[in-house]
Amino acid sequence: MSKLAEFKALEAKLAEQLAQLDALKNDKELKREIEFEQKLRSLLGEYNFSLRNVIAILDPSVSRSPVAAKAGGQRRERAVKVYINPKTNERVETKGGNHGVLKAWKAEHGAETVESWLQ
Repeated sequence: MSKLAEFKALEAKLAEQLAQLDALKNDKELKREIEFEQKLRSLLGEYNFSLRNVIAILDPSVSRSPVAAKAGGQRRERAVKVYINPKTNERVETKGGNHGVLKAWKAEHGAETVESWLQ
């Protein structure tokens, strides 16, 4: 694509985006949401609260989610995975992938195959 064609395409795209922006600036719903956000942030500042505090008050179950737990420095406990080698019927229980026998199986049979042995 020539530089001139690229320039004209970008210019047309920019004009389209500017038209969309102007339409949004006049949208009553957007103005209402912006006003709400400004008032909410002002109120949060007045009471020295964060959005997380408000969410924890309004929906306490959200604060116990893995994402919130990670932010708080705590992790949920890993589940025990059980692998059974169908050839030898040997059983391996692990919470992570750093198990010596499991690594040996993956090296010998391939990771995909060993993952299929997960019970």
